Amino acid sequence: MRFDVMTLFPEMVMTVLGESIIGRAQRAGLIEVHAHNIRDFSLDRHRKTDDTPYGGGVGMIMTCQPIYDCYKSIVDEIGDGGRTRVVYMTPKGRIFNHGVARELAEYDNLIFLAGHYEGVDQRVLDEIVDEELSIGDYVLTGGELPACIVIDAVSRLKDGVLAAPECYEGESVASGLLEYPQYTKPREFRGRAVPEVLLSGDHAKIDRWRLEESVRLTRLRRPELLLMHPELEEPLLPKKKGKRKSKGDE
Repeated sequence: MRFDVMTLFPEMVMTVLGESIIGRAQRAGLIEVHAHNIRDFSLDRHRKTDDTPYGGGVGMIMTCQPIYDCYKSIVDEIGDGGRTRVVYMTPKGRIFNHGVARELAEYDNLIFLAGHYEGVDQRVLDEIVDEELSIGDYVLTGGELPACIVIDAVSRLKDGVLAAPECYEGESVASGLLEYPQYTKPREFRGRAVPEVLLSGDHAKIDRWRLEESVRLTRLRRPELLLMHPELEEPLLPKKKGKRKSKGDE
């Protein structure tokens, strides 16, 4: 899978995505990540990529021409390389989550536009963007970090990036629940012991405990997730005791 980021700060993107699992995936040829400097496509002699907004207001707006020419260069490079989707990272977009990551993982190429300043001229967005995405209800100084987050989340769903599908299928949110607590050695730390059930060797009991803990944490922290999966909570509800019959009921 190929990822391209149109940005004013390509080094920022490549630094973040050049490390750890995503960096190894690139070196192994499992994914490609390319960062393109929008300034390289500016026709202005000072490589200017922004201007004052029509109608007045504070700040500067990113202009159409450098972004569009950058996009065209990427599309020409990709050629007939499969399905492509262009994403603009903005607080105005659809909230990104695991379901969206799965949708995006079906594409062969994802092109991201990382905005800056007060925004991007709407005309170039209308011309090239397929979808606007937000990573949450807050504002950052630019779209580079949000683009990196989406690329990381999508990449780990691709074959070979993680050791096995089990590495992500049972994780928080991906499974429909928050993940259960995890423990490793030592057996005790500052008076806190590993739950005995995890030391029992009884895998049925361990699986039950993990499910119960997942439901407990989800109910406590993200109860809205349980509304989408009522069947996950049903087996854990206490059984109602039947009404005791009296002689008069017989």
